Amino acid sequence: MSLNDPLANCLSNILNCEKKGKNECIVRPSSKVLLSILEIFKENKYIGSYEIIDKGAGGVVKINLIGNINSCGVVKPRFSFTKKNYELFEKRYLPAKGFGFFIVTTSNGIMEHKKALSKGIGGKLIAYCY
Repeated sequence: MSLNDPLANCLSNILNCEKKGKNECIVRPSSKVLLSILEIFKENKYIGSYEIIDKGAGGVVKINLIGNINSCGVVKPRFSFTKKNYELFEKRYLPAKGFGFFIVTTSNGIMEHKKALSKGIGGKLIAYCY
């Protein structure tokens, strides 16, 4: 199995398990970026808890699903994100205004787009979820 984009593979695996109605999902390989994205999903109550099963090379994460994800995925290419052009991406990737969220990488780390907008900083779009 070739992994050209491990983050995209993980998010599509989560979405497929969610659509099948499964209660948990095993994701590999694990990374700091994936764990920070899972933490944002957990804060917004899209997933339950998650636990790192194996910290070895690649790593394995077990995620408890609660059935709240309608769609999630990565944004390719990684578009630059500012206050001015946010609505363009909101129209393109999210189904309605104020519904769902983007995950962005900024100079202050990976965060939800609402926090980045409130701090007045831009960055690059990584993923979306609703």
